[in-house]
Amino acid sequence: MRVLVIEDDRETAQFLQKSLKESGHSADLAGDGETGLAMAQSGTYDILVVDRMLPRLDGLTVIKTLRTEGNRTAVLILSALGDVDDRVKGLRAGGDDYLTKPYAYTELLARIEALARRAIPEEQETRYAVGDLVLDRLSHRVTRAGEAIQLQPREYRLLEYLMKNAGQVVTRTMLLENVWDYHFDPQTNVIDVHVSRLRSKIDKGFDKPLLHTVRGAGYMVRDGAV
Repeated sequence: MRVLVIEDDRETAQFLQKSLKESGHSADLAGDGETGLAMAQSGTYDILVVDRMLPRLDGLTVIKTLRTEGNRTAVLILSALGDVDDRVKGLRAGGDDYLTKPYAYTELLARIEALARRAIPEEQETRYAVGDLVLDRLSHRVTRAGEAIQLQPREYRLLEYLMKNAGQVVTRTMLLENVWDYHFDPQTNVIDVHVSRLRSKIDKGFDKPLLHTVRGAGYMVRDGAV
């Protein structure tokens, strides 16, 4: 899930970005309303987390502008203003949920994930299966032959992307851009290390390997030899 956090408190924004990434999500930051609006207009995000009080352009104006333009991306409003009238104004401006400060990160994450579930179109897959390997995108649960597999957030994102493209070669560049958010090759073995760890978790102890290396091309998840 790709999240845009529009928050002018740098420490809070960086904490949210770090925590969301540790939870297996991608997060971009904007420090003011104008920048946030431009990023929301030009990017493809699943969720917008918008602070109500922002420099240059307040959060409600950002949301109203997006809604006027037809942007239906789900919005979670963050605000120190917690009166009923304030919450009503936020929701009527186009917000989908409203969370008052201070808040617990676990609640914020739960609200983001709830919004994401509502936002997934009916035709979009919420469950990937390759052979007896199953990934449930809503619960973040991965099983093979009915046995639960515990993955780190980055391993989960890697497997999710590979299973989304099951049967197709996924290149290093594709992984860097879609799993690591890098738009360049950092010349490290980060992909190899994570693929190796993932392979040991989903293939070790099973008769049939599902994660394959396609020499000189990339990687592929499929039920059968490459």
